[in-house]
Parts: sequence; structure tokens; C-alpha cells
Amino acid sequence: MLYQAYQLQSDLSAPLRMLSQMGSFLLGQGDNDAGVLRKVGAALDVFSRLRLTHTRPDYGICSVGQAQDAVPVVEEVALTLPFGQLLHFKKSLGAALDNQPKVLLVAPLSGHFATLLRETVRTLLQDHDVYITDWFNARDVPLTQGAFGLDDYIDHMIGFMEHIGPGVHVVAVCQPCVAALAATALMAEDDNPCTPRSLTLMAGPVDCRVNPTGVNVLATSKPIEWFEKNLISHVPLPHAGFMRRVYPGFVQLSAFLSMNPERHKQAFKDLYGHLVDGEQDKAQTIKAFYDEYLAVNDLPAEFYLETIAKVFQTYDLAKGELMYRGRLVDTKAIRRTALLTVEGERDDICSVGQTVAAQDLCSSIRPYLKNHHVQTGVGHYGVFSGKKWNQQIYPRVRDSIHASNG
Repeated sequence: MLYQAYQLQSDLSAPLRMLSQMGSFLLGQGDNDAGVLRKVGAALDVFSRLRLTHTRPDYGICSVGQAQDAVPVVEEVALTLPFGQLLHFKKSLGAALDNQPKVLLVAPLSGHFATLLRETVRTLLQDHDVYITDWFNARDVPLTQGAFGLDDYIDHMIGFMEHIGPGVHVVAVCQPCVAALAATALMAEDDNPCTPRSLTLMAGPVDCRVNPTGVNVLATSKPIEWFEKNLISHVPLPHAGFMRRVYPGFVQLSAFLSMNPERHKQAFKDLYGHLVDGEQDKAQTIKAFYDEYLAVNDLPAEFYLETIAKVFQTYDLAKGELMYRGRLVDTKAIRRTALLTVEGERDDICSVGQTVAAQDLCSSIRPYLKNHHVQTGVGHYGVFSGKKWNQQIYPRVRDSIHASNG
């Protein structure tokens, strides 16, 4: 009943939000110097934005580079699978593109859309031919497509890498680090020609036993049956995924918001203040962030529950016990793939030590192919976005990729 109640509330409040949006627009027309009207318009604007959306925002990446050196970028769907598509940010560079390493950016399937990595994509495009795992909203996937668990996630990743072809480099952000490491191990053991040349794992929960965070404590505080009983819902009508079991994105977002409630309250107060004061640029920055942050993506129930159980509760990969379709995942099979692990000093979601654990698991990789970086002064999101990502972390990622591209 959880999803049905949410859908009813959303449907009932939609007309009010639409009227608020219209009122804000009308009051914002012309040179409106009337203080009261400006405050009313600002309040209506803020209210209209206190909503969730279930539609993926646009990436909005039309070019890369500065001014006269800018190169056009076009989004192309390279491959479509049941629960996601391989999206290619194609640059019109002609023959020069052949010399740029092909990078698969693996986005998390954790309540938000892959567009959360928009800035990561934009930065990688400077020196690489970039693809991304663009996961679908599970509520839009018909029940006839079947279930989607951790094994299926790994299958999708392998399928994407094989479509890109030999020489691919993988950059996994947060949650998919475990699946990316497992997929690489399976491909290496099979001598798959599309095994990644390099694997970059950024702020991922490879071994959650190390320095447990609040997220880790929560995951182990209840048995898996509790998560299934209390957090899993069926998709209601009129959505294409009617009756599919999902972990709703709005539940995940509520968990994220509860971690820093005062910060989010203050952000909307600041938005109101900027609108009243006519500071449109500052207001737009906040609007853009929350347009993305409040766009939620439902997770298939099987994938969510298996991730909680195998990654956060029993630590299967870290203990060398992860099974893939009845087959043991052997990370020691990885020999020729360069490995870079990146962590954020202030990460309160995936703490220092959890990602670097991959270095010990991949004991067959020679030392000169291994690198680790802890970025001081950044939290979770600062690992893959912001000034320090661009200026300090990205150069290391780029160097690791290019050094292993020959």
C-alpha cells in the first residue's frame, strides 16, 4: 500500500503545484518591484518545486571544450537491454576520435538517474570517448521483462562492454563498484577479449566491514526479511511496470534527505531569499541541483534486496564468496587490468578503506598496475563532482586510463 498511498498523494497535489507554477510565472513577468507580489511569487515557485519527478532529466551536454575549440557532442543509444541502455556521447572528431580511450562510466542504480553523473561525464569527455550505463526506471519496465537481480546487473555490464569492444576502460562510481569488479573478474577468467584494460573504482562499498558508516550500520540492523516486508512495494497503475516489485525511489530519497535534513531546509529557504532579492543566478543554481536530486528512479526489488544482503550484510565479494549464476567470482583471475581506487576523506556513505579493499582482493595484478588515491577535504559526492574532482582526482583517473591504453 506504500506506493499506492504515495501515488494518490502525488495525483491529488499535482493540480496545486501546477497552479503554483503558473502563479509564479505570471508574477515574475515584467518589472515587478512590488515587494508583496515578489514574495508571493517566490513562495509559489518554491512550493511548486517541493515535488518528486520520475522522469530522467536531460544530460544537456551539447559540446566539450572552450569557445572556438568546442567540439559538438551528440547522445546516441548504442545498445538497449531490458533494464537499461548504453548511451554514447559521440563527438564529431573524425579520425582523431580513434585515438581516444573508450570509457564506460558505470552509474549507480540507487534511487537517482544516471544524470547525477552529468559533471563526471562532461569532465571525462575532455580526453575520452565516453559511454554511460543509463538505467531505466523499474516502474516503467513491463513485468513481462522478468526479474532483475545482481546477476542480471552484471550481465548488462558485460553486454555493454562487449558492445563497446576490446580496449574498453571502466569507471564505476559508488554502488556498482562491486558489480564492476565481479564482471571484470568473470571476463578475465574467461579470457574475454573485451575485459577492461583499466578499472577505476570510486567511493564504492567493496568491503563494508571496514570503518562502517551510518548506512552500513542501518543495513545490518535488520534482517533481510525486514527490508523486504517494509520497503518493497508493487508498482501501481497506470505505469507500464504495473505489479512489478520495486524499492521505490521516493523511499531511498527520504533516507538521503534524513541524513542532512537541516541542510536541505536551509537550501529552500535560501532559494526563497534569492528569488525575493532578484538573485536569479544564485536561485538557478539551487533549482538545477534539486531538479536533479528530486528526480527519483525505482529499483527492481530483486536487485535491491540482493545488494543489501550480499554487499552490506554478508560481504560476499570481500570474503571471496560471491556467486554469479552458480559460479564463484574469483578476483584473483584479474591479471592484466590496471586498477585505480579512489576514496574521499570525509565520505560518510562509503568510508575510507572500503574501496581500497579491492587492491588486496586483486592479488594477481602486478604492483605497477595498481594505484590508490584518497582525496582530502571531500565527501561522497566530491569524489566525482566539483572542483577537487576536476583538478585533483580526474588527472589521476585520466593518467591511469592513458597509461594502460597502449
